[in-house]
Amino acid sequence: MFSFFGVQVHWYGALFVSAILLGSQVMKWIYVREGYSVESLDTLLIYSVVGIVVGARLGHCLFYEPQFYLNNPLKILAIWEGGLASHGGGLGVIFTLFFYHKKHGMKYIWLLDRLAIPTALFGFFVRFANFVNSEIIGIPSNVPWAIVFTRIDELPRHPVQLYEALTYLFIFLFLLLAYKFTKIKEAKGSLFGLFLCSVFSARFLLEFVKVKQAGYSSDLMISTGQALSIPFVVAGMLLLVLAMLRHRRVVL
Repeated sequence: MFSFFGVQVHWYGALFVSAILLGSQVMKWIYVREGYSVESLDTLLIYSVVGIVVGARLGHCLFYEPQFYLNNPLKILAIWEGGLASHGGGLGVIFTLFFYHKKHGMKYIWLLDRLAIPTALFGFFVRFANFVNSEIIGIPSNVPWAIVFTRIDELPRHPVQLYEALTYLFIFLFLLLAYKFTKIKEAKGSLFGLFLCSVFSARFLLEFVKVKQAGYSSDLMISTGQALSIPFVVAGMLLLVLAMLRHRRVVL
């Protein structure tokens, strides 16, 4: 991004930090709106960041390049070399939030519902950072808006990172408006269910125009990213069904 007196600031790091800061402001607004103390937000931020980073790193190592990292376990710690998986990051946050809820006595499903909103925004920033870094590229294409990622090759490709980033931004706005202007937040698990269904359905579809990331061959007709997305979509659907069955009076 720029260098200042020998200190280099990279696009990925700057956008990652921006996502965390903006996401924390969204959660602060939610806490104040619902009458919760914001004093525990710093702790929530720490739990969330640890869950995202550790989960995303382990997810990449185990889901996409298991043979390499099992043979070179110390390389798992070399996060500066790149390699984060959104599926693992999602699982990591779900895991760490459980301990946060135990420590602070807040309802687990309430946390998942509310944190789903800024998490979608987080996805927007991360995918935009992937675009800047020429990571997670699309397949070659002749569409008018195709982009040549010169760090990779000279082929025009789908800017799939932008497709995904804009999709996550739309999901963030949809969840935020639904939270503010409808009664859907009264149906416990509904916001989180919507998040899972929308984000991972989009991920499944966009994988068709994305270069496969897995470092191993598979006999499946779908990519590793698509296979990993299916359980999240199913879980989201179950959450929505259960939420609506428990709260039939909720009006969208």
